[in-house]
Amino acid sequence: MSAVKKLAQFKEEIGKVIIGQDKVLELVFISLIQEGHILFDSVPGTGKTVLSKAVAAAVDGEFSRIQFTPDVLPTDITGMNMYNPKTQSFNLRMGPVKTNILLADEINRATPRTQSALLEVMEERQVTIDGERVELDNLFIVLATQNPIESRQGTFELPEAQMDRFLMKISLSYPGRSEELKMLDMHRNKNKIEINPVFTQEEIMTLRKQASEIRINDTVKEYIIDLVGKTRNHKFTELGVSPRGSLGLIRAAMGVALINNRDYVTPEDVKYIAPYVLAHRIVLNIEGMTLTTGEALIQDILNETAVPVEFGVSRDEV
Repeated sequence: MSAVKKLAQFKEEIGKVIIGQDKVLELVFISLIQEGHILFDSVPGTGKTVLSKAVAAAVDGEFSRIQFTPDVLPTDITGMNMYNPKTQSFNLRMGPVKTNILLADEINRATPRTQSALLEVMEERQVTIDGERVELDNLFIVLATQNPIESRQGTFELPEAQMDRFLMKISLSYPGRSEELKMLDMHRNKNKIEINPVFTQEEIMTLRKQASEIRINDTVKEYIIDLVGKTRNHKFTELGVSPRGSLGLIRAAMGVALINNRDYVTPEDVKYIAPYVLAHRIVLNIEGMTLTTGEALIQDILNETAVPVEFGVSRDEV
């Protein structure tokens, strides 16, 4: 199965409702292949929710949505045991996490206690309810949306442990002039636009297996360690990228190689994907928050870190 062909079909299908976001769709495709959760962060009205619904339709999986508000409880997400007076027993009632694609809409409107209900789900793809463990499907991805925290009231900033569980943080930009004109014409048509499935769950598993066989040279691994290490020792950071972030960067770079029809990772793959994987995982100190942003800091580190030029890839290296 060709990942390149599937990506083209993915872009074409979701392009029915999302215009001019080819790079974003590439990143989403990589996350699906590499079992990564995504945090969409951008101003209101840029299509975060529409994109999430379209992705769910394209993968032909079950879809659930949670509209986060301050009064949402952890059990509203995971589920709970409910007493049945007729049988005088408790029955397990699963929450919306029992799905394939979970849209956590406006996740930063929920309280920290409720946000933490997703920690186990996102990391281990299981929930524990009253001591009973419930496994989720192999295809389980959280697509969370939030608007910039600094522009809104009544929000709760996501804790570091939560941010670290998102493989990527992606911002949707405003469309260009020609793209927005196309969008206006498209939405004049009142007929409902149907998103057809691009691949089955079995095909996604096949792509995941192909991605797992992508080879990584030791030189590229050392380049990743250099980048991550600089986030931990930078004068503007209070908290650098975690080991989970290093693993996430490797997985994402393998996904980049796959969609470029290569069976090995290059340093340029790492450099291309690093801002989306690393920027949301660092915590700036007071000086850093005054002088820079997470995205700008990662870009500075990429610019100042030498990219390996020569790197052979042997069949024994993974």
